[in-house]
Amino acid sequence: MNLLLFDIDGTLILSGGAGFRAMTQAFADLYGPTDAFDGVELAGRTDTSIFQDALKKYDIPDDDGRLELFKSRYFELLPHEIGKTEGNKRIMPGVEPLLQRLVQLPNVALGLLTGNWEVSGRIKLGHFALAKYFSFGAFADDSAIRADLLPFAVARYEKQTGRCVQPEQVFVVGDTPADILCAKPHGAVSVAVAAAHYSADQLREHQPDYLFDDLQDASRFLAILR
Repeated sequence: MNLLLFDIDGTLILSGGAGFRAMTQAFADLYGPTDAFDGVELAGRTDTSIFQDALKKYDIPDDDGRLELFKSRYFELLPHEIGKTEGNKRIMPGVEPLLQRLVQLPNVALGLLTGNWEVSGRIKLGHFALAKYFSFGAFADDSAIRADLLPFAVARYEKQTGRCVQPEQVFVVGDTPADILCAKPHGAVSVAVAAAHYSADQLREHQPDYLFDDLQDASRFLAILR
């Protein structure tokens, strides 16, 4: 069995800035500042760590309950923001045809490994009718540290199916160095896709096992499965 764990933003879809706008508005509603995430690194990080950086920026203590309150407001705002037509909002090239082929293979299981919280990640995928392909995964709810997420996804797959997978059967598909680096400590296969935030040369520096310009060549992608 090949377990494929996909990142969301920049790998499966682009939200057209919906996540950034909704997080910015949620922070402003709760704490006042309207530029909380300006200058905060976003790509490849968990939403929890991004929120924590914004709190530090304004010397707001990270008290119990503050994160859950923010998440609740963010989840209220995100559907409206992602429904807007502004911004570069789309399914990434080749993604939908590739997923349609993958779900037909008996030796492939699809999951998520994303820095989104689960609710917001599924809101984004649901807008593009892609949520149906992913019944499990690992999310920012599990850990603020991206490199710690992979075991959560594997454990959920094994609990759901009763099957065990070996590290070399797990593929992490993403568009940032963080996606590559979160696979390596666990012995998983890293599949980098240079279609969004980073160029092929930038990703190559982190030595992914496989590197694609995008996911339009489904046959080439299927050829890497073991």
